[in-house]
Amino acid sequence: MAKVVVIGAGFAGHTAALYLGDALGKKHEITVINKYEKFVFIPSLVWVGVGHMDVKKVGFLLKPVYDKMHIRFVHGEAREIHPEENFVMVMPRDGSGDEPVRVDYDYLVIATGPYLDFDATEGLGPKHGATYSICTPPHAEQARDQYLEVVERMKKGEKQRLVIGVGHALSACHGAAFEYISNIHKDLVKKGVRDKATLTFLSNERALGDFGVRGITARRKGKMITSDDFIGAIFREFDIHSELRKAPLKAEKGCIYWEDYDGREGTTEFDFAMLIPLFKGQPLRYIGADGEDISDKLISSNGMVLVDGIYGLPYDTLKENPDAWPSVYQNTNFRNIFAAGIAFAPPGSISVPHVNPKGRAITASPPRTGMMSGIIGRVVAKNIIDLVERGRMTHHERMSEMLSVCIASMGDSLWDGLATVAVIYPVVPDVRKFPNEQGRDLFVTHLETGLAGAWMKRMIHSTFIHKLQGRVGWKIIPE
Repeated sequence: MAKVVVIGAGFAGHTAALYLGDALGKKHEITVINKYEKFVFIPSLVWVGVGHMDVKKVGFLLKPVYDKMHIRFVHGEAREIHPEENFVMVMPRDGSGDEPVRVDYDYLVIATGPYLDFDATEGLGPKHGATYSICTPPHAEQARDQYLEVVERMKKGEKQRLVIGVGHALSACHGAAFEYISNIHKDLVKKGVRDKATLTFLSNERALGDFGVRGITARRKGKMITSDDFIGAIFREFDIHSELRKAPLKAEKGCIYWEDYDGREGTTEFDFAMLIPLFKGQPLRYIGADGEDISDKLISSNGMVLVDGIYGLPYDTLKENPDAWPSVYQNTNFRNIFAAGIAFAPPGSISVPHVNPKGRAITASPPRTGMMSGIIGRVVAKNIIDLVERGRMTHHERMSEMLSVCIASMGDSLWDGLATVAVIYPVVPDVRKFPNEQGRDLFVTHLETGLAGAWMKRMIHSTFIHKLQGRVGWKIIPE
């Protein structure tokens, strides 16, 4: 009997667990370790953050799902991985005890999601009371409460400055910030106080709509349009200001201090700010049989898991070699360890990197969330199923072969709401397969905004909650 352990139950880990349980659960031991008892549909936290959705509607209990899928659920926090001896040490969170417990494995999937490194930017984050976040349910509720206080001030006639964006020189997840500021705009319009607000989008991107994927170029109405043009037009219509190419260095009540592409320093003042922090790998310890630290065999300097990519290539070389991106997400030193979603270390940047005259790197980091996480979780699960049943892997999908669809709502109304739909293929450009300046399939890659997108966004929320609960037909709903 094979023992498969998945650490983390976000998009990547939970998707992997569903496939593993469905294929192997009756004959083998599948275990999921997660420090929270609920799955959280992170994209809908945007709506929680403006007070349009109750946090109870963005998740569900994991154990009932795992019970019917023949999966053992361990409600606890993984602390140590012992790759040479094939076990994980877990600190229980279910009240079962105060001592760590051992969980053995034959195959391990690390899908822990990001560590939110607010401390990488001095003063950033809700614990300091200066800026807010929508990255977790409690954070989204805190952001909502503070945002609604700001709205009340506007109703009293006070002008308010709202800054939304990213909070570090190497932050990712710009789509969430774009969606949040767009929802705030629509909410303020409906509340009749939009004229009292100044909205500013603060970003480390080279250009609007870079999103950490080197931007998007698509055909629209017979013309070529870039995401810079596309998002820029939306911002002009919504009267949203943008401050780009900036690296936040410090946050304090009412003020963000930054350094830009040219090495200049400056400040951006605010009354409310939501800034996405730097993402790092979770602080797991990797311990050898003799008790020594063997993390250099498993993780990069920022704690993300090294897999079958080619690391250390200069950007220009990596740009011309999309096969440097991993295909099976397997650690090369320990072949029974895989990583999925944000937990895996990308081989480099997709966007054009920049180092300013002071030596500070300011670059939008590669996204590996949502649809991409689900796809990678499925690939990893299918390969483990292959290894258990046939002894060899048959599935692979590089991000240079991967389609991604992102739908960013601009209000949640199904009657007068909007959403931007961005379809990218492939996520990592491949100029060999698509010999154009963008390195992408210009027939598939697409940008659109409209009411239909708002319906799609709501449908995705409902269908994915259905899928991720393992309900009837879950496998036919794509990741």
